[in-house]
Amino acid sequence: MKFMTGEWFKAAEMDLMTIEEIKDNEHLTTIIAFHAQQCIEKVFKAVIEEYDLGEHRIHSLIKLRAVIANILPLPFDEDTLGLINQLYIESRYPGDLGLLPTGRPTCKQAKVFYTTAQQIYDDVKQFFENNPQGE
Repeated sequence: MKFMTGEWFKAAEMDLMTIEEIKDNEHLTTIIAFHAQQCIEKVFKAVIEEYDLGEHRIHSLIKLRAVIANILPLPFDEDTLGLINQLYIESRYPGDLGLLPTGRPTCKQAKVFYTTAQQIYDDVKQFFENNPQGE
């Protein structure tokens, strides 16, 4: 695994660690949601880095997923990924962070976002372990 690929994974893991610390606080669902989106984005960018798929300074999980689709033959819940994708915004105000178009994520949604991010992180990490690229 390339050094920068590993750095993307470390950053994604920190997002998961943040969620783990706050996951039971019903007042922090927006922060949980935001870090879930960030984790998935970083994992997808790790794949892009490892396979030299170019520089992608985008935040859309849907677009990033399309970039890596031919490399990463893992199934993802596209509906949940689409919902999580709506969480990223160019935040200008603190209250905007981690909001869905319908407002603050529910506790149930935050849990789904967390488990989805954790699953994607684990699946991609396992994929890398089973398919080493070498340096």
